[in-house]
Amino acid sequence: MKKKIPLVVAALFVFALFAFIPKTTQPKPWNVPDKFKNMANPVKSETASIAEGKALYNQHCKSCHGTKGKGDGPKAAQLDTECGDFTTADFHKQSDGDLFYKTSEGRKDMPSFKKKIPEQEDVWKVVNYIRTLK
Repeated sequence: MKKKIPLVVAALFVFALFAFIPKTTQPKPWNVPDKFKNMANPVKSETASIAEGKALYNQHCKSCHGTKGKGDGPKAAQLDTECGDFTTADFHKQSDGDLFYKTSEGRKDMPSFKKKIPEQEDVWKVVNYIRTLK
């Protein structure tokens, strides 16, 4: 019995160690089909569309992505994946079509918004608003 105690302690230690390792260390690339990558935003980025996009963002996105788009919303800590930071240069390198696709389709913890924001024009308005986050 005494020989099994160190083995059990070692197993518990390893188990406890894995409990503190992040679930996802490096997010997998989010591949966007070429059809969307090259898609131009048909909604002009102006005061009205940005304001409407902000209202939709506040209703549907802020709880995870945060008020300023830094991925620090109140629900972000409950997710298995990181929300991402909309204020980074890497984020802003993405095309409007990339952002439209990701918002519409979703992936893992990020839900699809096809039903919650059914009008494509409204998704483009959210893209216009997200572009203002820096």
